[in-house]
Amino acid sequence: MAKQTAGRDQLGEFAPKFAELNDDVLFGEVWSREDKLLPRDRSMITCSSLLTQGAFPQLEAHMNIAKQNGVTKEEMVEIITHLAFYTGWPKAWSAFNIAKEIYGE
Repeated sequence: MAKQTAGRDQLGEFAPKFAELNDDVLFGEVWSREDKLLPRDRSMITCSSLLTQGAFPQLEAHMNIAKQNGVTKEEMVEIITHLAFYTGWPKAWSAFNIAKEIYGE
């Protein structure tokens, strides 16, 4: 997995400790534990969690990561469809709009 720098790039000067925790701990230590859970699986779990929270700016970023980690369009569509019944139809519509942009349709 590529080294994450989004925290430092976006918040490094404003919130340096948060940026450090984001890049070094969350992505550097947790996401790198590929022997425990593959990045593809972490992406599916993270996208599911963000969708259920309605955290759409973060969902967009993580859908891009999910695509890079091998989550297919068909899998993302199935995740959103499944979660629509648990999290709400409007959240699913919003997630589908993001997925269409990311997966090129």
